[in-house]
Amino acid sequence: MTWLSITIAGIITYFTRMTMIALVDRDLLGEKVKAVLAFVPSAVFPAIIFPGIFINDYGTFIEMNDPKIFGAIVAILVGYFSRSVIATILSGLTSYWVIIFLL
Repeated sequence: MTWLSITIAGIITYFTRMTMIALVDRDLLGEKVKAVLAFVPSAVFPAIIFPGIFINDYGTFIEMNDPKIFGAIVAILVGYFSRSVIATILSGLTSYWVIIFLL
């Protein structure tokens, strides 16, 4: 019964989201709506990433000397100056691992 419920919930979620992508004609959207929708990924990304950095497994804020914060700072700086997604990810992960395993 549990797997059936999960499958049905997944199918319903898929179709409700897919209808907005498949059935809405892009020509119906105005230029202002398109301009606003262009900012959605950059607005959603911090909402996904920041809880993983600043909140621990118990739902409380972490201390300021946590290695995740230093890795995020390095990634932000590299991302700002390099404008490269790959360089940002690699520098953040590398700095995080160096702090964890070598220091």
